[in-house]
Amino acid sequence: MKKPSLKPSTYVISITPFNKRGGLDEGALRAHLQRLRASGIGVYVGGSGSGEGYTLSRKEMARVLEIGVDELKGKVPVRAMGVEPRTAKQMVAFLKMAKVIGVDAAQIYSLDVGHGAAPLPEELRGYLSDVLDNCDVPVVLSTHFSVGYKLPIPLMAEITQNYPNIIGVNCTHPDLGYLANVIACVAQRMPVHVGGPMQGLTVLALGGHGYLSSEGNIAPRLCVSVIDRYLANDMPGMMDAFGRLIKLFGALMDYGAGRVTKSALNRLGLAGGYPRRPRMPVEDERLEKVLAVIDELDLAKIEKWSRR
Repeated sequence: MKKPSLKPSTYVISITPFNKRGGLDEGALRAHLQRLRASGIGVYVGGSGSGEGYTLSRKEMARVLEIGVDELKGKVPVRAMGVEPRTAKQMVAFLKMAKVIGVDAAQIYSLDVGHGAAPLPEELRGYLSDVLDNCDVPVVLSTHFSVGYKLPIPLMAEITQNYPNIIGVNCTHPDLGYLANVIACVAQRMPVHVGGPMQGLTVLALGGHGYLSSEGNIAPRLCVSVIDRYLANDMPGMMDAFGRLIKLFGALMDYGAGRVTKSALNRLGLAGGYPRRPRMPVEDERLEKVLAVIDELDLAKIEKWSRR
C-alpha cells in the first residue's frame, strides 16, 4: 500500500443537505461539494456530526458516498467518515461499502458500546482486530472524546504497526498531553490530524499534520490558507487566517453549529439545504449574528462566493 503523505493538510467534514421534507437533496449536495472541490480542501462525507450521519439509512449513506466520489475523487481527497458503531460488524459493513463505492479512505470510529459505558482495553483490541482483519481499504483511526474515553497509546502503537492499511489518526481530545503522545507514537509514519480548528496550530507545533473542521463548509478557502501559509513560512498571514477561522468557529458554536451553518449558506445564496429532524434550522437572531461575523471577517472576498 502506498505510503501516506506527511505533508500538512486540512479536511472539512461536509454537511449533508436535506430538503424541507427531510429527503436527501442531491442537487444541493453536488453544488456544495463542487464549491469545496474548488477550494482544494480534503473532504470527509457522511460524518456523524456535521454530516448528520445517524439520520441516514444505509441506502442514503451509500448515495452520499457515491456523490462524494463522483464529484471529488481525483481532484481532492475524498474520505468516508461514518458514525460511531456499537459493534465491529457495523464498522466492517461500513468499510466494505466505502471500498466498493471507491472512496480514497475511510475512518474507523472508536467503539461506542452505549449507555455511557467504556469498553475494556482487551475489548478495544478485539474490536479493532475484528475490524481490521476484515477490511483492506485504507483507513484512518479515530480517537474521539464523544465516546468518553481515549484510545490507549500502547494499543495504538500495536495496531498501527500490525496493519499497513492504516494511513492516519484523527485525534479529537482537549488533553494536549494525550495529543503529544499520539504524535510521538505515530507521526513519523502517518499523519495525525486534530478534530476542530481549536488545536490547529498546536498540532503543527507538536509535529502533527493538520486539522479537520466543520467551519470549512462555510470557509474552505480560509481553512486551506492556514496550511498554505504555514507551508510558505508566512507566519503573519497564517496567524491572520487562523484568527479569522477561530472567530468563525466561535460564532458557529455559540449559535447552532451545523444548523446555523446550513441556514447561513442558504442566506448567502449557497447550497446549504436543511437539517433533518430532530435537528431544526436556525433562522432567528442567532443567524443574523453569525452573518454579521461572516461580514466582519470579510469571508465573501476570501471565499469568492459562487452563488447558485
